[in-house]
Amino acid sequence: MDPGAPKFRRRKAERPGEIVAAALAVFAEKGFAAARLDEIAARAGVSKGALYLYFETKEDLFRAVVGQAIAPNIAAVRAMAEAHPGPFEDLLRGVATQLAHIVGVTRIGSVAKMVIGEARNFPEVARVWHDELVAHALAAMSGAIAAAQARGEVKPGDPRVYALQLISPMLLAVIWRETFVPVGAEPFDLNTLVSQHVETILRGMLAEGAST
Repeated sequence: MDPGAPKFRRRKAERPGEIVAAALAVFAEKGFAAARLDEIAARAGVSKGALYLYFETKEDLFRAVVGQAIAPNIAAVRAMAEAHPGPFEDLLRGVATQLAHIVGVTRIGSVAKMVIGEARNFPEVARVWHDELVAHALAAMSGAIAAAQARGEVKPGDPRVYALQLISPMLLAVIWRETFVPVGAEPFDLNTLVSQHVETILRGMLAEGAST
């Protein structure tokens, strides 16, 4: 945007991003069913009518939240997995560290809990989450595992199952943090959990003679 452009014009161009940021916050705090468009509009500093100029439905807003506020983080991890030539153990440690960082500094955990809790009543929300995030992350890790198997680094086995085994403890930790910690449960340190999990699962995945 030209810094010399009139302020009102710059402000109008920024509105969709401001609305998406407000929607992310409201979805994370209230869930999908309880999120109200007038509250999202108020947080974004626009009228409800102005919000409708950019997003016709709450589902449209959720797609924008996933596509603009969350998917780029997962895309960066996917690019890391696809570009890494090996060894596999270095890739896994790097990907796990990056995922832990993303979970720690974004609202992705709160939104993931929302999707899990409301998927039955709002299947489109689950479909968007799967198609835009989960499927890509799973495919990237499955591809990296298959490549490592072809190099002889990883034992035989279904790459997609291996990928799910890798991701599952982090998902459980997020559910624990979002569901039980607010009511008094002792939290897990995500970085410690991820590091310990990676070293444990590498011992089971790496082929004989591969380093650990």
